[in-house]
Amino acid sequence: MLVSPQPNVTRGVQVHGFHPSTATESEVSTILEHIYRDKIVLLKEQELDHDEFVALGALLGSPAVYYESMYHLPGHPKIFVSSNQPSGGSRIGVPKTGKFWHSDYQFMPDPFAITLIYPQILPERNRGTYFIDMGEAFQDLDPRIKDVVVLSNSWHSSRRYVKIRPSDVYRPLGEIVAEVEANTPPQMRPTVIEHPVTGEAVLYISEAFTYAIEDRDGDALPAELLTELFRTSGQLDSTFTHPSIFLQTYEPGDILLWDNRSLVHRALHTSSNEPVESHRITVHDGHPLNWVRHAGVDRGEAAVK
Repeated sequence: MLVSPQPNVTRGVQVHGFHPSTATESEVSTILEHIYRDKIVLLKEQELDHDEFVALGALLGSPAVYYESMYHLPGHPKIFVSSNQPSGGSRIGVPKTGKFWHSDYQFMPDPFAITLIYPQILPERNRGTYFIDMGEAFQDLDPRIKDVVVLSNSWHSSRRYVKIRPSDVYRPLGEIVAEVEANTPPQMRPTVIEHPVTGEAVLYISEAFTYAIEDRDGDALPAELLTELFRTSGQLDSTFTHPSIFLQTYEPGDILLWDNRSLVHRALHTSSNEPVESHRITVHDGHPLNWVRHAGVDRGEAAVK
């Protein structure tokens, strides 16, 4: 197995000569180390079937079944499908997923640790995923804002971007919203988390899922503060030219792995009718986001409800 910096980019590493069926414990540990340290790992020259892809996820943690079954690959519920292609006369997965800044499962009690994307059908144009490093975003904040947000909590919900299911057609919108809130109730977490593996302070918010911010006594902070955090991190830049935004591209045979705790991402979708399909696996690694310790502040589990 050979690990080297990605060519022509300043972030992440690429890996040649890795296969989940022959990987040693040392190789898996090395992959995990680079995911946590470099945040982006691109596995090259991969030809995995569905079972092998799930096995790759299992080497890195515990693969999770996404809570909405319409995203599942038939026969392989741990594989999440984003596709605009029908299969066997019916739609598989959901088209144009992730067209917003987010961290996977940020709105659930136990967010994912690592995300794996395995493109199956790649468009010729507009190929890749945008990322923002939220550890760097925190470090780049004005010190006065840092002092406020490190002592705050934020609320997360799927309510803004949940996909309407085919079975929801003709249902009252209020009924659907109430069901969303019941299935995925809002979650409160520290606005700044300490990464449980690296210890890095991370600004744990996303434009898609974070909707409110409050101080440690539970009093609401101005909505303008949250907007400012989105703006300074680059999440409100519709041109994608903000210096914190970087585009990760991939080629056939690539599998992209990333640290879902410290990066937010947004899919780059083609504006044409080109066929596109990707498979995703998301895993837990046994390190829950239930505490923060930063700048002399230790709020412990009481900061998460």
